[in-house]
Amino acid sequence: MEETIAGTESAQIPHQRGDSLRETAVRYVEERHWDVFPGTWLEAAGGVQLCSCGDLSCASPGAHPARREWATQATGSTTVAWRLWSDRPAASILLPTGRTFDAIDVPESAGFLALARMRRMDLGLGPVTCTPDRRMQFFVLPGAAAKIPGLVRALGWSPASLDLTALGEGAWVAAPPTRVGSRGAVQWACRPTPANRWLPDAEELISPLAYACGRDR
Repeated sequence: MEETIAGTESAQIPHQRGDSLRETAVRYVEERHWDVFPGTWLEAAGGVQLCSCGDLSCASPGAHPARREWATQATGSTTVAWRLWSDRPAASILLPTGRTFDAIDVPESAGFLALARMRRMDLGLGPVTCTPDRRMQFFVLPGAAAKIPGLVRALGWSPASLDLTALGEGAWVAAPPTRVGSRGAVQWACRPTPANRWLPDAEELISPLAYACGRDR
């Protein structure tokens, strides 16, 4: 079953139900060849959902790496992924960037504006997530993190003037249906499909993204 956030057609975000986090993590490895690793999880205490890290003021409760050496734990093996989530069935699903994809992170308002422009321009899109913190992350080919500053400058913007960040090597994103405390779950604005298996290059998406972020300032 699919559930969508109310709004315009371009803002519909499918959300899968029924699968366990373990099954979903394994499917990301098996179907998309993405590395995955388990993060923290939520624990109920006095009717409140707290992060397993124990920090009462955690900025991303239940949705951040549980270990400093998380990069070495990330796996592209379905067998290992199944075992990791068997040990921690409530752990969030985190995806390291800089391997099979980078992610361009922008505010949600700018992201939906850019998404509408991209569809009108018939640009090839990869998967796009929408987070409970009102951010959107556009999956692109690896190497975007190094290119983005120069691409933004070429469009006439100062990189520091736009709320636009590329996540590459050493970073990560939370994958649906990971929950972030009581704020809600990460969802797909553009879900992974066979049609978007081949990711776009950052150069193909940067113009509408930069334009939208510039309007959103």
